[in-house]
Amino acid sequence: MAELHLTPTALAIRLSRAEKIVGLLRDTEVPLSAVRDVEVVTDPLAAVRGLRAPGFWLPGLRKVGIWRRPGEKTMVIARHGQPALRVRVTGQHVDVFLIGTDDAQARAAELRAALSPAG
Repeated sequence: MAELHLTPTALAIRLSRAEKIVGLLRDTEVPLSAVRDVEVVTDPLAAVRGLRAPGFWLPGLRKVGIWRRPGEKTMVIARHGQPALRVRVTGQHVDVFLIGTDDAQARAAELRAALSPAG
């Protein structure tokens, strides 16, 4: 299961070995200065659009990998019944991160606070 870690300057996304293998992905760090928007998605499997390339998809249960559509590349780690954090970024190898986490509301609030001018 992917883990999100917030540092004073970056959002770190740490993946399990299985997620790295089936999605052909790697751990990622995104500078907070690159984050444009943060939102909670209650049904991330339905929110994914585009073509899977590369990645793993078990219909209705799990999506792990990169989904591409014109002008947007999304890294997805999502499973059925788990909310996700959608983080839109600029200047990175992907445009959007859609990462499942049981505490999505709290993680979104934490990330928004870090992005605020007083954060």
